[in-house]
Amino acid sequence: MPLLQNLITDLAGIRVGHAQDPRVATGVTAIVFDTANVASAVAQGGGPGGRDTALLEPEMTVAGIDAVLLSGGSVFGLDAAGGAIALLRQQGRGFSVGSVNVPIAVQATTFDLLNGGDKDWGRMPPYWELGWLATQSASSDPFALGTAGGGYGATTATFKGGVGSASAVTPSGFAVGAIVVVNAVGSTLIGEGPHFWAGACEVGAEFGGLGTPAHVPPEALRLRMKGGPPPSTTIALVVTDAVLTKAQVKRLAIMADDGLARAIRPAHAPMDGDTVFAVATLQKPMREAMHDLTDIGLAAADCLARAVARGVYEATALPFPGALPAWKDRFAALVPKSPAS
Repeated sequence: MPLLQNLITDLAGIRVGHAQDPRVATGVTAIVFDTANVASAVAQGGGPGGRDTALLEPEMTVAGIDAVLLSGGSVFGLDAAGGAIALLRQQGRGFSVGSVNVPIAVQATTFDLLNGGDKDWGRMPPYWELGWLATQSASSDPFALGTAGGGYGATTATFKGGVGSASAVTPSGFAVGAIVVVNAVGSTLIGEGPHFWAGACEVGAEFGGLGTPAHVPPEALRLRMKGGPPPSTTIALVVTDAVLTKAQVKRLAIMADDGLARAIRPAHAPMDGDTVFAVATLQKPMREAMHDLTDIGLAAADCLARAVARGVYEATALPFPGALPAWKDRFAALVPKSPAS
């Protein structure tokens, strides 16, 4: 079951902030860690865009990080980590090298350059400033889903994409949370909708409560993807409160990445840049390492699949001619009314 807010910030020591530029139709989401941690990542898409992700390999020296940035902007968006690092240094964050603090902020970016926004930004792309603002606004309070932050300009093959998040507690008592920017080359919906591929993982009515159809017709299985196909990408972070080694966190990232395949068809395509970060906040020791890590990895994959569907479910369409519709534009009337309403 999900934790209190069904967000990644349900886990202690995590803050999330958004910043976006509606004119450009892009943005940045910053996830800041206020507790010791161990981090790793996996990139299964054919065209990933990242910053300092090599630091996260198990054989590398750095163990923990100060922040993860999830942005739009493709290669231009990688400036966002610079803004985050500048602010974190000003706050005294990072590890000490002599008299200098060096914050560690890793990043993944999506391709949202063809979504209708004005990308003629002149000499300086907006992402450094957006990275600063997103990090500055990070808090443990509930944050916006859908068309916000790094998901502001995100799209899928058929509907508007966005930021999604979810949380859970495993049967063995470990907390897990996920946050994702859904900008997939493929579709999150079965056929033309309204059902989500992640429907089997849904908890309550977090993305409409429509469940899954009794039968998936062959037509629903055909390839649906953005024309071209242009570069896309779904980028995500999963966090657990377990005490894990860096190698175990790498395994967690690998298992959590399965959540993208449960929620998006296709995933990990040649022009996707699908990347999943994983972080352990070292709060709760495992009792049976093999069993508990498998339990956490399974929960993280399901949590990520749910977050993907929530990102699309909560999105609103961009205000541009020819913009993709939001899921609720087409299917809101199908959502069962709650007893309270």
